[in-house]
Amino acid sequence: MVTPLHIGVLALQGAFREHRLALERCGAKVTELRRRQEDTPLGGLEKFDGIVLPGGESTAMGRLLVDRGLLEPLRACIGRGMPVFGTCAGLILLSRELEGPDGTLLEQPHLGVLHCRVRRNAFGRQTDSFETALEVKGVAQALEAVFIRAPLIVSTGPGVECLSFVETGEGMLPVAVRQDNILASSFHPELTDDLRFHAFFLDMCRAWREQGRA
Repeated sequence: MVTPLHIGVLALQGAFREHRLALERCGAKVTELRRRQEDTPLGGLEKFDGIVLPGGESTAMGRLLVDRGLLEPLRACIGRGMPVFGTCAGLILLSRELEGPDGTLLEQPHLGVLHCRVRRNAFGRQTDSFETALEVKGVAQALEAVFIRAPLIVSTGPGVECLSFVETGEGMLPVAVRQDNILASSFHPELTDDLRFHAFFLDMCRAWREQGRA
């Protein structure tokens, strides 16, 4: 019998419950992460086959990552090749450069492992939230995407593959990307009944496990 994939979902704040339910529906075992698991450089996170960083408030989540001793262990695990999936605020936490809606560079605790520059709240306020069907390369030709105070990827660096785009006042810009073991989206796939994006991430986790996590 094949052992289910074991995924850690950051549960400091935000839409972690919805991610947990989606992953469980895909057959994964899920542990909610609120603090480091062990007093080691990797914090006990090395037992997971992948990590999910949910949507929420990125500034609060970044500060809690520091306070709970999770920031450096997460960065180390991602550096070792562990798959990670960040949505909305999770995308912000992963990205190397952050800017405000006016383009001003921001400083806040974040992982800085994804070669992207991301603009916070790029689509406006909560009342400007919207849904649309997107083509996501390797995932679906029409994936329902929910945007809530969403960030926008304004530029990408070496090794970043753009998986999906939306039309903006600045042209077509990416809202889903992959960089090796890092998967990220501006939108919330966990807020729909479509499991294909989560299944795509679990395929990444399965491949990493089969490679001996090397």
